[in-house]
Amino acid sequence: MPWNNQTGGGRPGGGGRGPWGSGPSNGGSPPDLEAFLRRTQEKLRQMLPKGFGGGGVLVGGLIVVAVWLATGIYVVDPDEQGVVTRFGAFVGRTTPGINYHLPWPIEAVQTPAVTRENQLNIGYRMGSTEGARDVPEESLMLTGDENIVDINFTVFWVIKDAASFLFNVQNPDNQLDGTIKAVAESAMREVVGKNQIEPILTQNRERMQNEVGELMQRILDEYGTGVTITRVQMQKADPPSQVIEAYRDVQAAQTDQDRMRNEAEAYANKIVPEARGQAARVVQQAEGYKQQVTAEAQGESARFKSVYDEYKKAPDVTRRRIYLDTMRNVLSGMNKVIVDNKGGSGVVPYLPLPELKQGAPRPGAPVADARGARQ
Repeated sequence: MPWNNQTGGGRPGGGGRGPWGSGPSNGGSPPDLEAFLRRTQEKLRQMLPKGFGGGGVLVGGLIVVAVWLATGIYVVDPDEQGVVTRFGAFVGRTTPGINYHLPWPIEAVQTPAVTRENQLNIGYRMGSTEGARDVPEESLMLTGDENIVDINFTVFWVIKDAASFLFNVQNPDNQLDGTIKAVAESAMREVVGKNQIEPILTQNRERMQNEVGELMQRILDEYGTGVTITRVQMQKADPPSQVIEAYRDVQAAQTDQDRMRNEAEAYANKIVPEARGQAARVVQQAEGYKQQVTAEAQGESARFKSVYDEYKKAPDVTRRRIYLDTMRNVLSGMNKVIVDNKGGSGVVPYLPLPELKQGAPRPGAPVADARGARQ
């Protein structure tokens, strides 16, 4: 800015110099205008050809004054805003179009672009031939869990108030050494310091970008910079290059851990329902066996009671019936030979019950009648 390069006008460090950087005349009193005009006339006489009289000098002076006054005409483009200063102090804004201000050195104008989106890279620089170049002093940051992360990000911003931007922003013409860069780096370091390295490298980038943009906007508004942050974009977030291989090994181990945990959970989700189903099936089988045994016991008890009731009515018949049923159950699966001891002869008669049971007599065997005698 022109007024930043001048040290006059009573500003601190001016040393009593005038508004154009020249020392005061007459011990600090205002300059002698008559002497200034006389010196100007002498210079014009020297510059004009011989033969010019006083009228020629006057015409030449008027031409010079007209040209000097014409230097106050300026044009503000549609995407710009004019900021007029008088002796370095802000006096007003001008709209796009043809405008006029008092000629230099009385007034001056600056026309910064207020609609163009500006870009500021933090942590890296874009070269014309070699591509992106890292700037470690800007990109290396400390996380909340005391790890170091290498972050490159870009800030996009526009000017919303040209006067505030020109007067309150340090080095507005050099973004890499000014207020916006300092605020951007400070905001990112604050946000990174509140988060752990794992979310920074994975899923929290979008949230961090929004948080950095909001923090920058709040700080710049407090400074009155007249700047609007449109967006913040993280280009890279990695561990430092010196430890990136070790960090990748750690990431691979964590990935394996997560995979094995997921497999174990999947196995548990599979085996637990199966075990529960098996337990339910065993319980149901036990319940069915219980009901079966209970029913059989109740049936046996009822049958015993009924037999006992019949036994009390005819004990001999019931006793003989029980004996016959028992013998039938015992002898039904055995080979049996019935011997008649009442025959009186030396031949032992027998009854081939197994063959009779099968329905065919054994060949050559004697046939006995009901009394046990052979035929």
